[in-house]
Amino acid sequence: MFEKVIKNAQLPFQKDLLNIGIIDGVIASISTEQLIGKEEFDLDGNLLMPPFIEMHTHLDTVLTAGESTSNNSGTLSEAIEIWLKLKQSLREDDVKKRATAAIKMLMEYGVLHIRAAVDISDPNLTALTALLDLKKQLQPFVDLQVIAFPQDGLISCSANRERLIEAVKRGADAVSAVPHLEYTREDGVKSLEFAFSVAKEYGKDVHIFCDETDDEHSRFLEVVASITIKEQMEGRVAASHANALLYYSDAYAQKVMSLVKKAKLTIVCCPLINSTMQARMDAHPKGRGITRIKELTEEGINVCIAHDDIQTPFYPFGNGNILQAAHMAIHLAHMTGSEELTHIYHMITSNGADAFSIKETYGIKIGLPATFVSFPVKNIRDLFFRQPKCRYVFKNGEVLIETEPEKTKWTQSMI
Repeated sequence: MFEKVIKNAQLPFQKDLLNIGIIDGVIASISTEQLIGKEEFDLDGNLLMPPFIEMHTHLDTVLTAGESTSNNSGTLSEAIEIWLKLKQSLREDDVKKRATAAIKMLMEYGVLHIRAAVDISDPNLTALTALLDLKKQLQPFVDLQVIAFPQDGLISCSANRERLIEAVKRGADAVSAVPHLEYTREDGVKSLEFAFSVAKEYGKDVHIFCDETDDEHSRFLEVVASITIKEQMEGRVAASHANALLYYSDAYAQKVMSLVKKAKLTIVCCPLINSTMQARMDAHPKGRGITRIKELTEEGINVCIAHDDIQTPFYPFGNGNILQAAHMAIHLAHMTGSEELTHIYHMITSNGADAFSIKETYGIKIGLPATFVSFPVKNIRDLFFRQPKCRYVFKNGEVLIETEPEKTKWTQSMI
């Protein structure tokens, strides 16, 4: 007899309903045959899948949107100015409170792996201290990676170079740079070289905020790929946004994508934020605001979709539902075919597992941790258009979250 049995589960892309037996928090059996457990959960043919992976969010800025912090222009530059003022009065307890609330939102929608950028431009490293502490506290529930993120630059703000080193010494999982926000292209390249040198010295991953602009002359993605190859860090580097790639000529874009593939970069697309923030200064017809995820996927490049900001000066909406971001990507990237929906599914699951370095322990297989989520839908298509909360969230065989399915009752008959 198993400790727990998940009955009548529909795994993505599987025809038969499966029963899963769990012992000591590990998947011990997957079978079409009936299994008996001390505790049983009947999914009635609904979807069971590995948890989502949020590859790019901000837990220091989260839940700060409001009247006094309204970004009236909707631009990145105004958002940065608002955040510049806010971060001067950060408190550790407040950062933890807001971050915990946001993490709970993400978890309710099936996210159990989160990569969060933390601005290190604060001389006191208040947010970094708070989130590294929170990472330890929440380890039994959620897998949190922290990116040391120099919002004010590494060359234009020289103090951030010392703080970047201090951040990795304290336990940050990855280093970052924002080359397109440096004063000159030359400074942008220097910022990348510095970030990579720190990553190499301390054995950290690299996650660059890259070309988040509508300017076709912003060409740092090729530099990120080139340095990755030079430093032999293939598979350990991610680049978020890459919006300028959309504006490159097709010939140049193809050259850059070939280099990105060679470097084994992960490209992280943030459809909710970029579709609202980008292309505001474009003449008509305006750009769609996200990078070429369809073409990148066709090239065999690892692409992820992230929710990014949740109720901040950078994006005033969001409730932690990564399916909203995926839904937006489906529309903006024209990826509505059945095979394309499969690609979108992987962009919030297994593609992220590769970038998060958890591929060996991720998935629903015998011998792996019984960590998975179920949804009150029958297939991936329904998952994307309904975007429900999870029915159950399991972590190492234990139920962390249970949500009663929505049920509508008609009080009168129309027919």
